Parts: sequence; structure tokens; C-alpha cells
Amino acid sequence: MLNDSLEKWLYSLDSFLDIGKRLGIMIDAARALDHLNHKPLLHTDLKPSNVLLDKDMVAHLSDFGITSYSKDEESVAQTSNLGTSGYSAPEYRLKGSVSARSDVYSFGITLMETFTRKRPTDQMFGPELSLRDWVKEALDSSSVHQVVDAGLIGEEEFEAKVKCASSILELALKCSEESAEERMDIKDVVEKLKTIRDDQIPKKY
Repeated sequence: MLNDSLEKWLYSLDSFLDIGKRLGIMIDAARALDHLNHKPLLHTDLKPSNVLLDKDMVAHLSDFGITSYSKDEESVAQTSNLGTSGYSAPEYRLKGSVSARSDVYSFGITLMETFTRKRPTDQMFGPELSLRDWVKEALDSSSVHQVVDAGLIGEEEFEAKVKCASSILELALKCSEESAEERMDIKDVVEKLKTIRDDQIPKKY
């Protein structure tokens, strides 16, 4: 893809995505995941390096496992090594099974990373503190501005941006619940992200 991947844009010293562009990319990624899951296929390895950006900065998903499953089945057992540490859902790590809700978990972690610019495998995280824990603590203590990528929130329209980032990270937490049954359906995630974009993104972004 002409504009490489979301990972490249997040961590490049020469590139920057504002809050509106990041949200637009994640809406595209959620739509693509919804389309894939309803074929029905599972991605099984969603992360920023697999979110590719075309010449118009529209996001496309790549490198998916193409695991087919029946919608009548809650999950499918996997014997191959799928997923990436930090992004794979608990049920895969513990039971070796994946489902559409496993993809939602990976999407939630990717959504957090996109707005915090912190990989789940960052050295600051470990057995006692995960990226999800860090984000949840910030939301619980109303200190979201301390975990959001510093470049996204400046003095201009500070309150509006913090509110928007809080809504996005709250959604990311709902996507990455420990229990698969408690996670949102990806179709609902798409609609929620669109609502945040339409209602909360400052109009200039």
C-alpha cells in the first residue's frame, strides 16, 4: 500500500496522524473486520502493522489467518500458532480457541495503541500492569490526558479532545473484556465509532 501501515505512521518521527485521521482509520479497520467476520472468516492477528493504508489513507486489513467457522459455533479450536503476543485474546492463550469476539479483543487493543502510542509489549508493561490496566486506571481516575499520545492533545480545544479520547478508550475497554461474552459485536463497534466521530471530533479535524 502506498502509505504503508498504521504502525509506520504511529511510530515514525516524520509522520503524524491527528485525532480525526486516527479515528477514521480505525472506523475503516472495524468495517473491514465486520465484513470479514460475516463471510464468516476470522482475522486472528489484528495489530497496527496489519492495518495498511492506501493512497487516500483508507485502511485495509492484511495478513489474516483466513480461518473459516460456522456462525452456529461460538468458537473454533486452533492448533496452529496464530496471533501476536499482547494482541491475542485470553481464550486463545488459555484454551487455543478463537472466535469473532477474539478479533474484537485484538481490535480493542489496537484501538488503545492507536490513541496512546504504546504497544501492549512496551517495556513498561508486564505481569503486574498491562496496556489495558493502564488505560482503565487513567479512565477511572479522570487522567486520560496522561495516557493519550501527547501529540493529540494540546491546549487548543483541550476539553473536547480529552472527552473524545475518553469515549474512544472506553469503547476499547469494552472490546477487550476478559470474557468473550462481554465484548461488543464488531458491527456495534463500527456504529459507536461513527457516532464519536460525528458528535465529538472538533470540526476542523
